[in-house]
Amino acid sequence: MKIIFMGTPLFAVNILESLATQHEILMVVTQPDQGTKNKPLIPAVKTWALNHHFELRQPPKIATLTEEILSLPVDLIVTAAYGQFIPLKILHHPRFQSINVHGSLLPKYRGGAPIQRAIMNGDKETGISIIRMVKRMDAGPILAQQALPILDSDNQDSLFSKLSELGAKMILRTIEELQNNPLLGQAQDETKATYAFNLQKEDEKLDFSQTALTCFNRIRGLCSNPGAFFQLDGLNIKVYNSVVSPLIPNQAPGVIVEKTKKHFTISCGGNTALSMLEVQLPSGKRMATQDFLNGKGKDLIVLHKEIK
Repeated sequence: MKIIFMGTPLFAVNILESLATQHEILMVVTQPDQGTKNKPLIPAVKTWALNHHFELRQPPKIATLTEEILSLPVDLIVTAAYGQFIPLKILHHPRFQSINVHGSLLPKYRGGAPIQRAIMNGDKETGISIIRMVKRMDAGPILAQQALPILDSDNQDSLFSKLSELGAKMILRTIEELQNNPLLGQAQDETKATYAFNLQKEDEKLDFSQTALTCFNRIRGLCSNPGAFFQLDGLNIKVYNSVVSPLIPNQAPGVIVEKTKKHFTISCGGNTALSMLEVQLPSGKRMATQDFLNGKGKDLIVLHKEIK
């Protein structure tokens, strides 16, 4: 097939690489570079596409590519975490129209942060759904779907990687089935639709009035980008790894109830507690809590100190 691929983060790279082994990639479309001149944030898909000498486009608005795309003999458009709404005129142009690789078991978690939200909500499984693209977000008929367990050891990074690998395996089978059956697809149950909207700044702040397990899941879901945080002495301290403590604290939530050489523990709601294992100060490096406590954290982390 002659395919146009649209995707942006590392999640999409495995899927693009898989497509390129069996199909002709006419064009790769990704988001514009972000960041600053001194510290640019270049989409992972751009890096891969340039390294493999594919035609690359980075329009601020995908609609500006309409005429170029309509001029191409496209069999299929494949998207994976692209990040823009695509006009129907583009979606309907290819012979087999357009499909999307989505990181959830649709209709659950439609939207831009399905993997993070699944972990943050304490779900025990997620998966990949490959769907036909329609006007409404992630609402098209399901072409293929496969579940994947979420382990307690998983965080955002590990689950992104696992789902990307799963999507890369599923996409080739799905395209083969679509070629044999152009009417392939099962309508989603709209009564079961839920949404995973893009993360906001308020999602990043830990609320120690919640249980330790809830805070633990939030830390996993936000690791490593952008990272969960709490405030202490006016500093935003990011947390990338933690463990639910066996302690049953006799303190109100949000108090440092234990400090050892390797970790410190904060009381949480429901008489639970959470031990911090990996942290980062503003403008500092991510580090094991042991190193943090041997350095600047030595005077910051004090027993019975309240977290504001």
